Amino acid sequence: MRKILPSKLAFGIFDHLDEDGNAMARQYADRLTLAEACDRLGFYAYHLAEHHFSPHGRSPSPNLFLSSVAQRTRQLRLGPLVMLLSLSHPLRAFEEICMLDHLSGGRAELGIGRGSLPIELGYFGIDPDAVAGRYFEASEILMEAMRGGNLSYRGDHFELNNVPLTLRPHQRPHPPTWIATNRPESARWAATNGANVACVGPASLVRRITDAFRSEEGFNSDANCNASFVGLLRMIVVGQSAEHAYSLAAPAFQRWLNNFKFLYDLHAIPVPPNLPLTFDAAIESELCVVGTAPVVRRALLDQVDEAGANYLLCQVAFGDLPLDASLYTAMTIQSELMDRVG
Repeated sequence: MRKILPSKLAFGIFDHLDEDGNAMARQYADRLTLAEACDRLGFYAYHLAEHHFSPHGRSPSPNLFLSSVAQRTRQLRLGPLVMLLSLSHPLRAFEEICMLDHLSGGRAELGIGRGSLPIELGYFGIDPDAVAGRYFEASEILMEAMRGGNLSYRGDHFELNNVPLTLRPHQRPHPPTWIATNRPESARWAATNGANVACVGPASLVRRITDAFRSEEGFNSDANCNASFVGLLRMIVVGQSAEHAYSLAAPAFQRWLNNFKFLYDLHAIPVPPNLPLTFDAAIESELCVVGTAPVVRRALLDQVDEAGANYLLCQVAFGDLPLDASLYTAMTIQSELMDRVG
């Protein structure tokens, strides 16, 4: 039986938990406060990135932080976006996801990926040439483990011999899966395998990804029998006036950018060609949507429509944005968008 994608636009939170200049404990406390607010406001999920040895991510173990989010929220779904399977042993990843799914009462969302910066994996001794193979094998093992029973596997990177899988996830057959991609071929793989997709970039380019996703006959038959999400990521700041919003967003974006570039600069590696290097470029490229509530609402709806997305990943905390600014943006998204079109 064919299924269709969700007809209504859904809203989630995406976070790098990049360094904001405060002590780590203070930043963690602020993010938990934000997660609690997003739970009350009715956001679908809180997605957290994984980075290592960089101020771009103070959550090198996303599931550890998300277990705290689980205890502070009731409806908000949560999960890594993405968990670096190129780095994690797949059995360890499986056990962590099982724990998170039970601790949250079946609210886990499982984002998986190989990692975008080889330097991060290199610190752990992972050869860049081995990353693709490790990821492929680890993802195969992880999904096979979700079926339970005893697991055996033989590959180039992993060998398992009759491992007794005594844990199972709360959700059956497994938590919803996600990948982050800007490649049509990956989107088609996700559609065929029942995974959700998260994308970043100008709406006109993301449209190639969402069209590829929908072109697959299997996009509507995921393993959980749930309709799939195709998500569009945007950094969002709403202010009382355009000037107020820009005064908050511009320095926060610059700090986020410096955090993002840390390892690139340290190792003299060229940054990704699509990375906007100024705040104005971030606005122009549609990575950032900033302004008053009506302006932001119109821009986001236009971009979501052009991109063909049905899920808006809202990055409302980045750089050194104050907590109250992030809370105001989240509340405005709820009143201006979620209440009207969600």
